[in-house]
Amino acid sequence: MKIDIEQVKKLKSMTGAGITDAKQALVESKGDFDKALEAMRIKGLAKADKKAVRATAAGLVDAYVHDNRIGVVVEVNCETDFVARTDDFKSYVHDLALHIAAAAPLYVSKDDVPEDDLNKERKLIEAELKESGKKGDMVKKIAEGKINKWYEQVCLMDQAFVKDPDQKIEDLNKSIIAKLGENIVISNFKRIELGAEA
Repeated sequence: MKIDIEQVKKLKSMTGAGITDAKQALVESKGDFDKALEAMRIKGLAKADKKAVRATAAGLVDAYVHDNRIGVVVEVNCETDFVARTDDFKSYVHDLALHIAAAAPLYVSKDDVPEDDLNKERKLIEAELKESGKKGDMVKKIAEGKINKWYEQVCLMDQAFVKDPDQKIEDLNKSIIAKLGENIVISNFKRIELGAEA
């Protein structure tokens, strides 16, 4: 089967894969570009999960100020200075700073939510549910669903990316890991809004 070199190049640039891998994906999908792209993304995400245990000692700190009212500083780590200096990595870190300015997360991930904050939110939700007449096990089940929704509001990794709401930040992070071939960790951020309580 004849594979169009332009499609190979396009697939390569969209996934960050090698030219041989891109061509192979198109051959396996019988020239169907969308199927090849999906297969490449699945392989890339699987590789990203394997890379998640590798140490990240390099990286960047980026700052973004919006309208002189909101300021964000974000630290993102990778494995090598080589990757930290690439345009793809710099662009990713800057996009995160923009996202944090717009979406105002409080924590990087669920693991960073203090137990006290989680318990406080759970008690508020359960009290609200009981007030509305819900009872017993129903309260617990509905509360868990509401806690997951709360995570989507306050945890950066669970938020929908402001530039592409169909993609969560966690998925965006995995795709950049797959593209750049290194473990990438969002380590820390600070968001300051004029007049807001600290």
